[in-house]
Amino acid sequence: MRQDKKDRLRFAALQSDYAQALLQSMRPDAASVPDTVLLMEKGILYSHSTAVLRICRLLGRAWPLLYLFIIIPRPLRDAVYKAFARYRYKLFGKQDSCMMPTEAIRRKFIDS
Repeated sequence: MRQDKKDRLRFAALQSDYAQALLQSMRPDAASVPDTVLLMEKGILYSHSTAVLRICRLLGRAWPLLYLFIIIPRPLRDAVYKAFARYRYKLFGKQDSCMMPTEAIRRKFIDS
């Protein structure tokens, strides 16, 4: 969220009614995958490493350079994505509490 300087991204919890209805209409199998990042862009639903790389492309600074990894075959990218997801807390730790969102951050979330 901090890297979205142009305020292009909006977020919804996968468990929310909004996200569940959207997922059911777009890709019913995605509703049962709560452990991944999903990106809806121009009516197309992206998941796993493809979603992350496309998000990086929308951010500022050097983040769009990561989109170059899109040339790596998706099964290999997704394997790295899943390994990172599995070990991210060991690498970066886990916080005991969630941040208190500011009003600007709250506006980025879709509730319904």
